[in-house]
Amino acid sequence: MSTKILITGANGLLGQKLVTALAQHPSMRVLATGRGPSRLPVGHLAAAVNEGRFLYQSMDTTKAEEVARIVGDFRPDTIIHTAAMTQVDDCEKDPDACYLHNVLAVRNLCQACTPYGIHLVHLSTDFVFDGEHGPYTEDALPAPLSVYGRAKLDAEHEIAAYTGPSCIVRTVLVYGLAADMSRSNIVLWVKKSLEEGRNLRIVADQYRTPTLAEDLAEGCIRIALQRATGLYNISGGEYMSVLEMSQRIARYCGLDASLLQPVTTAELGQAAPRPLKSGFVIDKAIKGLDYHPRTLEQGIALILEQWDQIKIKQHEQ
Repeated sequence: MSTKILITGANGLLGQKLVTALAQHPSMRVLATGRGPSRLPVGHLAAAVNEGRFLYQSMDTTKAEEVARIVGDFRPDTIIHTAAMTQVDDCEKDPDACYLHNVLAVRNLCQACTPYGIHLVHLSTDFVFDGEHGPYTEDALPAPLSVYGRAKLDAEHEIAAYTGPSCIVRTVLVYGLAADMSRSNIVLWVKKSLEEGRNLRIVADQYRTPTLAEDLAEGCIRIALQRATGLYNISGGEYMSVLEMSQRIARYCGLDASLLQPVTTAELGQAAPRPLKSGFVIDKAIKGLDYHPRTLEQGIALILEQWDQIKIKQHEQ
């Protein structure tokens, strides 16, 4: 018997990793959705497409009628909701757009899922915290600093009010390589910049548990398969500053880490305030989901391997 899973935001970094991983499960039927045409890596999905286990459909989560129609037609067992407006400074400058994409879209999904009791898995963020007491466990009290953080907490409240089974997945500083290179990648950015001998200003007073996109996807899939409910922190297991992360990337690549210039968050002058010490304790996911994330060095190695494969394909074309 197949399990039907609908992914929102399938063109994004996490969405791509989810779709690629789910396509390898012969018992899964996947409906990938996103705004506009598909940007998914077709080669990885060929078998699933040929076997009728994968379909892409354009869906705008801010349009309630469209969401209700597509959800009603597909009737998934689980929806993994990754679509969001995640540019923190843009959210600070345009609160209405932030609320539309990060709160009302979630409300639309909850309403569409209610008649069928669909298991709804929602992606949230460490930005629901103020960064005073990290790393955080699942029972820590949120205190967002930014428009984005407040919207994501409001979205969590929408999920909490949903009458069907649901799970909130909080994550932090997701890094990885999108197949279409549509997102910046800290590993390749640091590597390329240092190879060119450029100095980089790197924030030194923000601490996180960096999360490899493949690990986050695996955690979400485990939640979907177990129909887990409640709240889970799904992130990397290593607590470090953004500066330390960049230094470890430099060392792994054999590059000059002295070109990394420490700066404070205050010196960056960003529009939206950031939590300084966030990151997560992931003991609950380790015990309850058998979730075991890679080390940072393992994540770097995977990304560099993927980048080499992309370059080979580009050369062949």
